[in-house]
Amino acid sequence: MTRQALRIGIIADTHGLFDRAILRHFEGVDHILHAGDIGDRAVLAQLERLAPVTAVSGNVDGYEESGYPPETVLELGGRRIALRHILYQGGKLTKEGRAFLDRERLDVCIFGHTHQPKAEWYGATLLFNPGSAGPKRFKLPRGLGILTIANDIITPIHIVLSEQSD
Repeated sequence: MTRQALRIGIIADTHGLFDRAILRHFEGVDHILHAGDIGDRAVLAQLERLAPVTAVSGNVDGYEESGYPPETVLELGGRRIALRHILYQGGKLTKEGRAFLDRERLDVCIFGHTHQPKAEWYGATLLFNPGSAGPKRFKLPRGLGILTIANDIITPIHIVLSEQSD
């Protein structure tokens, strides 16, 4: 028996900005994962109108001061998925990030912080950064992601947002 596909909206580094384009791209998702640097609780309130949200805090949020954990692991679509704001720093997997991945034995780890879209494998774990959905910074594109889990296959998709928010 085939399970229906699970669509998960992936977002990070909003820095207090809720781009109205998110409404279009996340329409019909089953769950939303925010990988930190939320910046303003109003962003999460807007996302919660679309689907259940799981979020972690980032350095901009003051980590535990925000009321959100710095990392979390949950099961969605029969897969172990983690959210952690910092996994890479200076273009490299951090020592703490590597230890986290080795300890948790995940199917997917969603992260933010670098503002650089990324989808790569660390052993059997998909590492996915949607890029930043917040105000444009540096020369990096703004973005979101969709993670689809269907027939035991995990498919990550990057969505490029316009340089100016809607």
